[in-house]
Amino acid sequence: MIVKICGMRDAVNIHGVSQLGIEWLGLNFCPSDKRYVSQISSRAGIIPDYGSLKVDTSESNRPKLCGIFKDDMPQNIVTCVYNFNLDIVQLDGEESPVMLDNLRRTIDPDIHAGIKIMKTISVRTREDINQYKPYVNSADYFLFDMQTSEDCSKDWTILNEYDGNIPFLLSGNIGIEDLSSINDFSHPQFYGINIDQKFEKEPAMKDITLLKTFLEGVRR
Repeated sequence: MIVKICGMRDAVNIHGVSQLGIEWLGLNFCPSDKRYVSQISSRAGIIPDYGSLKVDTSESNRPKLCGIFKDDMPQNIVTCVYNFNLDIVQLDGEESPVMLDNLRRTIDPDIHAGIKIMKTISVRTREDINQYKPYVNSADYFLFDMQTSEDCSKDWTILNEYDGNIPFLLSGNIGIEDLSSINDFSHPQFYGINIDQKFEKEPAMKDITLLKTFLEGVRR
């Protein structure tokens, strides 16, 4: 099971999180989000902008970088893939399967060979699981974003309805209090978990000590 830490932005904090053996790091490129990673304008006409965050990509065992986008323009996604050397593109909006296919053809192989695309599916009921079906030929991963009920309970058994063959990550305001549930959860396509806000000291700054405690519990 992999662990993806989402909402990273600070280079020093990223280095500290990476030392914990995290497999994926998420960089948020949605402008409305508090964890938004901006690009610096090139101020040179058609010359693309460049990345505002430098992540060491030289180490073979570095975490994979996942860029999060929501209903963004394809050319902006492509620019971010190039500038930040992204390994995975996560799409959180209403992107169509055709858009995913076109995006992959644009990026792979000329810009980033082997790029992976993950489609987010928001899930509140069992019926919501079926939203994955149009994407079975265009996505490499799904991220099932589990919406909590009014009493804030989490029912991950809903995912038993998923009968696809594409691996998925589990998301949905996961915190250290969910350790037992995560360790008990089982599904043949369960690939990993996505964690974010509940491990922050402030937006985009993760609590290394709390993360270490969580990882020790989830990997025992």
